[in-house]
Amino acid sequence: MSRPAPSPIYTLRGAGGPLNTLHFSCHGGDTPLLFSGSEKGAIHIWNLNTRRAQKIVEGHSGSSVIWVNTRQATDTLISSQGRDMHVCLWDLSEGRSEVVDSVWTGSVGFCQCSLLETSPGTCLLAFAGQQTEEIKIIELPSKTPVCTLEPDAKLGMVMCIKLWQPDSGPGPLLVAGYEDGSLLLWDVSQRSKLSQAKAHPEPVMCLTFDIKRLRGISGSSEKKLSSWMLDRQNNLQLQDCVMLVNPGVSQLCIRGDGKLLASAGWDHRVRVFGWKKLQPLAVLQYHTDQVLSVAFSDHQDPRQRLLAAGSKDQRISLWSIYNEGADTG
Repeated sequence: MSRPAPSPIYTLRGAGGPLNTLHFSCHGGDTPLLFSGSEKGAIHIWNLNTRRAQKIVEGHSGSSVIWVNTRQATDTLISSQGRDMHVCLWDLSEGRSEVVDSVWTGSVGFCQCSLLETSPGTCLLAFAGQQTEEIKIIELPSKTPVCTLEPDAKLGMVMCIKLWQPDSGPGPLLVAGYEDGSLLLWDVSQRSKLSQAKAHPEPVMCLTFDIKRLRGISGSSEKKLSSWMLDRQNNLQLQDCVMLVNPGVSQLCIRGDGKLLASAGWDHRVRVFGWKKLQPLAVLQYHTDQVLSVAFSDHQDPRQRLLAAGSKDQRISLWSIYNEGADTG
């Protein structure tokens, strides 16, 4: 007999709009925090001890917030991206709620930014640019332009991007998913395309990448997740596919320990897979509308590791996914 489907350990309500993005921050003392960005333009900072919003900030003129991120060592310096074509840089230290700087992206799409910390206090920010297919990368806090990446063929709009620094060799590298279903791998320092693969017949809606295994996975509006890897020559190699019961994936997230993958489904469900072999482990049913975002907590204690899901139904569900032996190795 299969085990009964789990229930959320608790839910967060009061976001006031569909939840486009979630981000955990569990390193700032004893209070684990969850940041959420809503379609109504608000960023909620949820205290997971009290299960209430301890702060709500608004800096995107009521436009939908599609991405929120914090710096690795702090939860007081955050970045947010809105459909107002701006990325806001916030200082929330000592009770402040200040936008200390902003970056105009010129992009009206839904492509979430990607942030890479290169040294303490310095990072690279990649975002979809004003032109349909271009990706811009700048250095922060100086806002110095680093490069613009634009394919030489018509691939349609940039849909999703992931920037990272490889353990060996030059870098950074960036993988991007495009409207025609293609994935492109870019060398940022050389401003050049390294490889390309056609992962989906439909637009690439989301992707995530495991830096340790050099392996990624992407989703689209179809009933399929496509996994792929980089070989030693940085060629994108398509691997296994995961067939889904229903079409449409909004977001994908790999847990920090590399054991689990979660998908946010248009069918109102969250699906959990073992990341190594992509075997299905659980279908989480709670929401009454599309699940738009998923995030794993970065807590050091495995028993405190949570999975959060944000939905168009304006609720956030939190799940305890403590499975010592799932898909290890």
